[in-house]
Amino acid sequence: MIQLPTHQLPALARWFPSGAPGTASLPEHAFTTGVGTWWADRALNPRVVGVSCAGHVLLRGDPDAVDPAQLAPFAHSHVGAMARFLPLLGAAFDRIVPAERMLYVHREHVAAPHPPRGVTVRRLVSGDASALAALTAAAPDSAWIHASWGGPEGLAASGHGWAAFDRHGRVAAVACGYFTSDACEDVAVVTAPERRRERLALACVTALCGDIAARGRTASWSCGRDNRPSRLLAWTAGFRLQREYVHYATGSPAARRAPKAARMSA
Repeated sequence: MIQLPTHQLPALARWFPSGAPGTASLPEHAFTTGVGTWWADRALNPRVVGVSCAGHVLLRGDPDAVDPAQLAPFAHSHVGAMARFLPLLGAAFDRIVPAERMLYVHREHVAAPHPPRGVTVRRLVSGDASALAALTAAAPDSAWIHASWGGPEGLAASGHGWAAFDRHGRVAAVACGYFTSDACEDVAVVTAPERRRERLALACVTALCGDIAARGRTASWSCGRDNRPSRLLAWTAGFRLQREYVHYATGSPAARRAPKAARMSA
């Protein structure tokens, strides 16, 4: 697979129909924000097209047109693809693990909970980048929250994030549109470990959902089937299950056998 510059992208509607919720918003998000990479088996008249952003990959097209070794850039990623891609993925990586996922869509209005004393919930602005960076520096496992925006500066300036700030200006929780399109925004949220069980995530998500609705878009929520806390938060925030699906977690690129002639000459 080769990387495609933005001006060489094929007509996206053919490969990635717009308007669907969840990670289906990834292609439009990558195109609009410039965060992510576009791939194809060839620049002209591609038979396979992919887009990757923040550890997620969507593949479309004819898997027979690609050699397994060409998928090496998608190692250690979450791949969304049709079942016909499974033999190719299985040959490309030392393991692929199917992960059952739940896709929710916001259906019910929920009143925003009152934040604890000294906590303010508001929209992120550009000047909040350092506070976001401090949150993820203290809790590295949460750094994924701004990956789809290219880092804390991108998320802070995006207009798609809401956060709970303590009286010292520290971010206690943050929710954002992780993948955004003209029709949908897929919501993500993290809370500082020491500030959990204060309903701060719910406060941020509720404010964000109001913002998304005001933009005339639909809020969605994607999480693992075994992620009970995430599912519970989604339900409490007014999201309702739309469908279940599977994506594939990839391992390392599979070892390639050397050609027979090369092995003999060695």
